[in-house]
Amino acid sequence: MLSLSEKNVLFAITLISAGLVFGNGAHYLLFRILRRKQTEKQRKELGVRRHLARPARLVLLTATAQVVVPLIPDLGATLQAQLDEIARIVFILAVGWLCIGGIYVFQAILLGRFDITAANNLRARRIHTQMQFFRRLMIGIVVLLDSGVLLWSLHNQNLWKYGTGLLASAGLASLVLATAAKSTASNLIAGLQIALSEPIRMDDVVIVEGEWGRIEEITSTYVVVKIWDERRLVVPLSYFIETPFQNWTRNTSDLMGTAFLYVDYSIPVEPLREELKRVVAETPLWDGRVCGLQVTNLSERTMELRCLVSSPSSGQNFDLRCLVRERMIAYIRDHYPWALPTLRVQAEAKPPSIMPPAQPTHVAGNADAC
Repeated sequence: MLSLSEKNVLFAITLISAGLVFGNGAHYLLFRILRRKQTEKQRKELGVRRHLARPARLVLLTATAQVVVPLIPDLGATLQAQLDEIARIVFILAVGWLCIGGIYVFQAILLGRFDITAANNLRARRIHTQMQFFRRLMIGIVVLLDSGVLLWSLHNQNLWKYGTGLLASAGLASLVLATAAKSTASNLIAGLQIALSEPIRMDDVVIVEGEWGRIEEITSTYVVVKIWDERRLVVPLSYFIETPFQNWTRNTSDLMGTAFLYVDYSIPVEPLREELKRVVAETPLWDGRVCGLQVTNLSERTMELRCLVSSPSSGQNFDLRCLVRERMIAYIRDHYPWALPTLRVQAEAKPPSIMPPAQPTHVAGNADAC
């Protein structure tokens, strides 16, 4: 027959096993229901299981442990208090982890409603940019609150004294660090200004340091610009507050571009205008807003023609300008080949020079021999 202590051990094992089964079972059922309510596309985009599965399991297991530990007999007041405190600490940390995962899921749900790949994506880029900053801000707030709750849950006067001293020293250290890390602080403030005033947004087309690229990433301290040739330009956040730069998609993605032609003075301009209209009308790169050809400059040898065309985006406008150059040069070559830029060299005919009359030739020798 089992002794009382052996019965308590078996009862404790049974309670712990039941708690593990209950916690894992509740976790399985919860995420099974969520999985059924989501499509395959939503599972990939939202990442509910990736961000929430592990912290949710830890929350359920620690919550179950806080219920089970007081029911275990013969633990002793000291051991039971220690186990209860450990379970409480892990539970608080798990809740903070779960809240951070919830922030990522909330961001995915919100950004899923705004397609940044659309042609006219001004509002989508605004939301994406603001969420980049506010996600980090909310995570910082969660970490701060979770740390405060964790300290508050520890009923130890010494820890409170140490915590008070730590906060006081942190306040003094922050003044020293703020002076030493002026650039970092300015970048953080610049991040808040960028999120609110929006000089740049995600996927904006910008010209920075003479490089054409798109805003790929905005962090709390720097911005990553993806250059057209796949290079990455890393720029401090404060750069976009303190330094002038070009933003080609500030209000809209529509853009106008030019293609210059240099031809002879003798070419008729009107047929070239008609050809330009025909070229842009045949391509989807043109948005139908602007199409014009004008004489913009004259030099001593050529005439400069400017082809002005518009497109829905900067990338399409670049392709359209290249197409206009190719087609217009081909048209001039086929119909007006003599109007291509040439360098004329004219030789003037000179009258023949007056030569002196030819003199008789004398042969030296004996005259009697002739």
